[in-house]
Amino acid sequence: MNTVTRMEDHAPGSATPNAITPYDMVTQAVANGSSIDVVTRLLDLHERWEASRARKAFDAAMSDAKAEIGPIAKNRHVNFESKNGGAQTDYRHDDLAQVARTVDPILAKHGLSYRFQTTQEAGMVRVTCIVAHRDGHFETNSLCAGNDASGNKNSIQAIGSTITYLQRYTLKAALGLAASNDDDGKKSTEPAEGNGLITEEQVQQLQDKIIEVGAVPEKALEVFKVASLSVMEAKNFERAMAGLDDYGRKAAEREKAAREKANA
Repeated sequence: MNTVTRMEDHAPGSATPNAITPYDMVTQAVANGSSIDVVTRLLDLHERWEASRARKAFDAAMSDAKAEIGPIAKNRHVNFESKNGGAQTDYRHDDLAQVARTVDPILAKHGLSYRFQTTQEAGMVRVTCIVAHRDGHFETNSLCAGNDASGNKNSIQAIGSTITYLQRYTLKAALGLAASNDDDGKKSTEPAEGNGLITEEQVQQLQDKIIEVGAVPEKALEVFKVASLSVMEAKNFERAMAGLDDYGRKAAEREKAAREKANA
């Protein structure tokens, strides 16, 4: 029987029976005494073919897993008074452990796993979430932010708080899990009658800007004097965006100064 069509000679995970694969072509080329150049080109083709198959398997697994992942219950309650004498901050959110408890069994069922890589430079922490499939394909999602020094944390605690926060958000972003509305926070801080609230689009703009400038969302809510972005009054939207832009510029200046000092 010809080597090309023998299924027992196929590489693991090869295509359907009797289909000629790049692996078959490599095997046949070696058997025929083809040149190293020909074999090398066929090996490159085989690697691209395998990479394409792995990516398709990853996409299918992610789609199936996401269809099974339900809402993540908010298991943490935050309640404090603003240091600036503003409104009481009261809202609920999920923590990293709660997200993991929800998604880990489902991801494992579909051959998916995740891990984190962390780096620190010039006072900024960067966390990268790597989601991988058992067939080899993986994708990454990264976010960075400054150390969370709120709540009288020491330097190590401030770094740890930021890492945990970024791990939670990079994982949810990598899996495409949308953030749910903070109904609990809305109930605790209803706006005065007659004051319009920002739109869902503006809420998203603020969330994106917070991530872009590396601010800590809980700290931003404290500065904005709201329990959640969904209850911010429309008249305060532009000021909030400008404040975040200013925060981002100052953070960039601090980072640049730190780099120049380190390179001096």
